Amino acid sequence: MVPLGRDFKALIYEFMANGSLDEWLHPKDETTREKEDGERQLSLLQRVKIAIDVACGLEYLHHQCETPIVHCDLKPSNILLDGDMNGHVGDFGLAKFMQESSRDLIRSQMSYGGVRGSLGYIPPEYGEGGDASTKGDVYSFGILVLEMFTGRRPTDEMFGDGLAIHSFAKAAFPEKVVQIVDPALFEMDNCQDNKVSLKHREKHLKIQECLASIMRIGMVCSSEAPRDRMMMSEVSGALQKIGEKLLHGVLL
Repeated sequence: MVPLGRDFKALIYEFMANGSLDEWLHPKDETTREKEDGERQLSLLQRVKIAIDVACGLEYLHHQCETPIVHCDLKPSNILLDGDMNGHVGDFGLAKFMQESSRDLIRSQMSYGGVRGSLGYIPPEYGEGGDASTKGDVYSFGILVLEMFTGRRPTDEMFGDGLAIHSFAKAAFPEKVVQIVDPALFEMDNCQDNKVSLKHREKHLKIQECLASIMRIGMVCSSEAPRDRMMMSEVSGALQKIGEKLLHGVLL
């Protein structure tokens, strides 16, 4: 019961049965669920599908809303998964409505009071006092993609002294992409063995090509200069093509 004379407001959200993307990318071994069911892992196709879902969500916020919205805090813990493993962008606590100040640049209506976002996902221009922008979200998305497919957080201990997840991926691109992807995601299954069929080796080569394409999207989106980053409308289209190639040309 709500006492008379007091206003009560609440936001009711759909229950996300599968928790956050972060819980799937970085499961904790000590949890009861994992002890009972084993470690949860996301397949290649699931990761691509979730990346597409997030990209489409950001495309809607940036380009299809009457007033564009910048999320400002995109990271795995803010991507929620429903019962069918569809990705949903959540936590709009730092989101900003935007106004178009020119044809090429969208800036915030509000003053930017300090750096907003989470360490590892904040675009470099925010740290230099830059305005919140849709290209800032694109940067965070790029880091998210690299994390999804390498299995490494941008804040891992290995990153530092000039090495970041972006440069880590760039150094391996494209020939050594397989060496840096999440081991749970892609295994060569002894493809060098003569007993492995030619068809099997060709399948892995196609998967490697798809992974290289995905990593390229992650790297371009997380470019240091905002002007070098893709638009989310471009990203969603590119990822959908990769998903179709995996589904119809590789995994079937």
